[in-house]
Amino acid sequence: MQEQTTTGTPAIQKNKNVRKHNRWGYYFLIPFFVVYVVFQLVPLASTIYYSFYEKYRVGLMYIENYAGFQNYIDLIKGGLVFDYMKNTAIMWILGFIPQILVSLLLGAWFSDNRLKLRAAGFYKVVIYLPNIIMASAFAKLFQTMFALTGPVNQILTNIYVFAEPFKFDTSALAERSLIGFMNFLMWFGNTTILLMAGMMGIDTSLFEAAEVDGANSTQKFWKITIPLLRPILLFVVITSLIGGIQMFDVPQILTKSQGNPNKTTLSIIMYLNRNLTPARNYGVAGALSVMLFIVTAILSLIVFKVSGNSKKVK
Repeated sequence: MQEQTTTGTPAIQKNKNVRKHNRWGYYFLIPFFVVYVVFQLVPLASTIYYSFYEKYRVGLMYIENYAGFQNYIDLIKGGLVFDYMKNTAIMWILGFIPQILVSLLLGAWFSDNRLKLRAAGFYKVVIYLPNIIMASAFAKLFQTMFALTGPVNQILTNIYVFAEPFKFDTSALAERSLIGFMNFLMWFGNTTILLMAGMMGIDTSLFEAAEVDGANSTQKFWKITIPLLRPILLFVVITSLIGGIQMFDVPQILTKSQGNPNKTTLSIIMYLNRNLTPARNYGVAGALSVMLFIVTAILSLIVFKVSGNSKKVK
């Protein structure tokens, strides 16, 4: 009996030390939860709350009346929400497709030691630099470059591509393409770094075994690299999708907040901003925010589901 007590004492003491040690981890998590509650959970709850009210400002006074689901009904009946969501989706797709293709290509090049690329570190820094530049500065630069008297029009007229300067802001395809191109330039470097990190984590013995079996570079890329990159690709798609839904600063500045031509470049967040100023209809803005939250959650679940199904098939 004495032996059991003596042998059990160190184990009990060890468990106490483990609990005491783990307690410090919870202490360090407290600031995160405080910040999350104050800056994320409370604003989210208040947004949902105000979405059921008609709330706007008249002078220094706020008018607040319970409206139920009327704000949601007005948004859906108007139909403008779906038009602006379509605009946002088109501009996101125009930027994301070349972004993921170029990033996969560059990631495969940079992570392949057999190529022995010179100054690879320099090129990695260069392709990441656009991600550091503020989107507003990027949009202002492109606004100046593609203006009627800008350098792009001067070059195109000098080499006789156009007989006279082309008005980019009058073509929906041109404006949407410019916005997609800017989003591509700003984010393909970040996506390349993420995909390259995933590729460098793949066991090289898998590629060596595939070479022994006679697989070429294309087969190794599609049969080994892409399937093993699925978690990172999923992360890239979800984060890019959320960023695309939140698209605001580039089309806002490029089109001078007008969404020209004919509001074909007016994103859903630009429409949300219009409900905040000058009328400051917080109820409609809150309802629209909740709808965007639901749409984002549904699209994310679809991406997860599609990825899970593809994994089972393979």
